[in-house]
Amino acid sequence: MNIQNSLVKLSVAGAAVMMLANFAGTANAQSVADFYKGKTITLNIGYGAGGGYDTYSRVLARHLGNHIPGNPSVVPKNMPGAGSLRAANFVYNATPKNGTNLLVFASSAALEPLFGGGKSKAKFKTTGFTWIGNMNQEIFSCGVWKSSGIKTFDELIKAKDVAFGATGPAAITSQHVKVFNNLAGANIKIIYGYKGTKGINLAMRQGEVSGSCGLAKSSIQSRWQKDIDRGDLKVLVQLGIETDPFFKGAAHIFNYAKTPKAKKAMEVIFGQSKLGRPLAAAPGIPADRREALRKAFADTMKDPGYLADAKKTRLKINWQSGAEVEKMLAGFLATDADAVALAKQAIGRK
Repeated sequence: MNIQNSLVKLSVAGAAVMMLANFAGTANAQSVADFYKGKTITLNIGYGAGGGYDTYSRVLARHLGNHIPGNPSVVPKNMPGAGSLRAANFVYNATPKNGTNLLVFASSAALEPLFGGGKSKAKFKTTGFTWIGNMNQEIFSCGVWKSSGIKTFDELIKAKDVAFGATGPAAITSQHVKVFNNLAGANIKIIYGYKGTKGINLAMRQGEVSGSCGLAKSSIQSRWQKDIDRGDLKVLVQLGIETDPFFKGAAHIFNYAKTPKAKKAMEVIFGQSKLGRPLAAAPGIPADRREALRKAFADTMKDPGYLADAKKTRLKINWQSGAEVEKMLAGFLATDADAVALAKQAIGRK
């Protein structure tokens, strides 16, 4: 009888523990939903309206809130400047650490603390952000407007009076051009101050500049394909680690690496393009909200409504989870010092 009583007591105690655990889990889930219910999440976009980052962000904003507990509104807000460093610094330092501000910005800006040197304008630690995911792994390219008269990358390298538009020194619109100048022998002038590739495209049309880097494959497919089909925009060089048949006729930058060291520097610089459309939040947000945002992002990436919207907007989706983004960034940050030094030299940093 004593044994039976003991078994009954253990059974009751076990059930109580399970009930408490379930209650705690439910309360935890409810706390996330209760926090976000009726709130607005600001999706800060590091570039101006109309470009690739903006387009991806606005499609995401239309669907992400449906998957976050409490169903908050998600409102996109453009904050261009310094190759998306302005938005990164703002979200990292000036927004509440509660999960109500998200950020879409460039991988080159995210890694600015590694490559920027002592004069970097980055006021954050790359690993300090709360990484939510990445909407698309990209391949970037560079091209010129027909008025430049340049038809090949070899001609671009030899040209003397040619200017490319750029947003800021931390942006790939600047960094990739500097690689051409420092590793391939080009002499391209860089004009800063544009708010994104859309602004640079307009500048090319108006004759202010001859070309642009930072032309993502997805952006070309969704926004610039007509310019290419008409012969107005000519892609001269593709910058992926592997060649992509989409850029047929364009040179592959790795064929212009004159030494193994130069190739290693290119791998460090151009390998970042895989982190094409990253989504982050401010540092230090509660762990349950971080996990809720990561799950909401993953669920959005698989949502038929989101995918249909992306297809309608001609966006390609090849996403990564927050954990995968963290792993990728850890790999970049662990790059050996010699390769980092070469990469910094190639993009004009000391």
